[in-house]
Amino acid sequence: MDLALPVLGGLGLFLYGMNLMGAGLEKAAGNKLKKMIEALTTNRFTGIIVGTIVTMIVQSSSATTVMVIGFVNAGLMTLPQAVGVIMGANIGTTITAQLIAFKLTDYAPLAVAIGVAMWIGARNKKAKNMSEILIGFGILFIGMDMMGDGLKPLANLPAFTNIMSSLNNPILGMLVGLGLTTIVQSSSASIGLLQALAGEGLISMHIAFPILFGENIGTTTTAMISSIGANKTAKRAAIIHFLFNLIGTIIFMTFLRYPIAWLVTYLSPDDVQRQIANAHTSFNIINGIIQYPFAMFLVRAAEKLVPGKDEADITESRYLDRRIIETPSIALGQAMREANRMGNLVLENLSACKVVMLEDKIDGVDAILAREKSINKIQREITDYLVQLSNAPLSDEQHADVNALLYVIGDIERVGDHIENITELAQYKYDNNLYFTPQAVEELSEMFDVCDNAFRTSIEAYRITDEAMARQVLVLEDEVDMLEKQNRSNHIDRLNKMLCSTGSGIVFLDAISNLERVSDHASNIAMYVLDKFKD
Repeated sequence: MDLALPVLGGLGLFLYGMNLMGAGLEKAAGNKLKKMIEALTTNRFTGIIVGTIVTMIVQSSSATTVMVIGFVNAGLMTLPQAVGVIMGANIGTTITAQLIAFKLTDYAPLAVAIGVAMWIGARNKKAKNMSEILIGFGILFIGMDMMGDGLKPLANLPAFTNIMSSLNNPILGMLVGLGLTTIVQSSSASIGLLQALAGEGLISMHIAFPILFGENIGTTTTAMISSIGANKTAKRAAIIHFLFNLIGTIIFMTFLRYPIAWLVTYLSPDDVQRQIANAHTSFNIINGIIQYPFAMFLVRAAEKLVPGKDEADITESRYLDRRIIETPSIALGQAMREANRMGNLVLENLSACKVVMLEDKIDGVDAILAREKSINKIQREITDYLVQLSNAPLSDEQHADVNALLYVIGDIERVGDHIENITELAQYKYDNNLYFTPQAVEELSEMFDVCDNAFRTSIEAYRITDEAMARQVLVLEDEVDMLEKQNRSNHIDRLNKMLCSTGSGIVFLDAISNLERVSDHASNIAMYVLDKFKD
């Protein structure tokens, strides 16, 4: 127990420090992460670069791969694109081992002290993000130091010496590495533990090498577990991650083990920690180079192992996947993307509603009502998603964006409700053989067009955060208000002159009232955009 507590405590600090540093880096990167992911739509090589950078930021290849499964599950990424990101994630995860090899333990308390001082005195979000990075960095190395101190007494234990001797068997070493990484769910942590053993002279490169390979296979278990419940394409992405590391391990254990071991020993003859870090980096870079030309074979193999087509998805949302919440900046972007899709469905209903009302094409009512049900369900799914996201480590700006988006989807949903009201009025008008005068049709048509323009512009202004477009919405809203008053006055005049029936008059007045409310909600969305430009 005396040995276990420092090692477990050190491992806990290591994991906490790594996660804290990753969260700080991620918040510092902010929307840049979202732009990196958007670059994935180009080619597989770009995916490798993005996967490497994102993993260096989030400090976890497992987190990146789980995020990739989320993207594939949401239909945002194809399997060939996923292969590139997975290759890059394996390369990016080696940065932690390289940091450990620099032996910065002596500076860890200073990093924590500076980080805490910065955090206490921080006046802006950038300073707080930087302080989190420093605190996490320091805690990571304090954890490494604690693990090393806890492992020192093992050198005097015959049982430990016997265990290490048994690991001369490379197959057994690989199984130990696989099991260790599966348990701690982090290849960086298990490799850090390996480096801690090496730092105390308890393990040689000869023994560490097969354990290292096993850890690379073990890191795929997180993604495999995450793919449970995902669609078949996402399961294939997890299988690709497993196959990529398994095939790489077989290649290295069969052909490249001794050349790479010789190279890393030659480069750092007296530093086993550096040898482990360099072996880890070499494995992932060389494995990527070897398998890159055969990426499509990995895709086909995964399709053979997970055959069949995807079942129908029970969710209405297209871009939301809870796996992506692990990377909040990207998750927020996906929620905004889903909100934009929700807005476009409302726009479809607005256009269809105009046809139903003014042209009596009543067969379009069912499609409008079906879309309205989807719109309501999407709002609930986005809301649930944002509630979960709000509990993730977000910057102040991201928290504000989450809150604003909750209001935005509420306004979009209310626009859908007003369109549903107009649709029901159209059904009532048709069922009761009511009609509008040509002047009423012209007035209502104009009001539909201006409302459509206002809502469409508000959705686009929110999507691209455009101040000029948001101000244009406010102008259009004033125009709708003017039209509503003018049309109401004109219609009362027609009623007085007996030019239309009372029934049609009620439908007309209720319709323009609902359209005016549509423009009000468009104005609300525009105001959320303008809030971003306030000092």
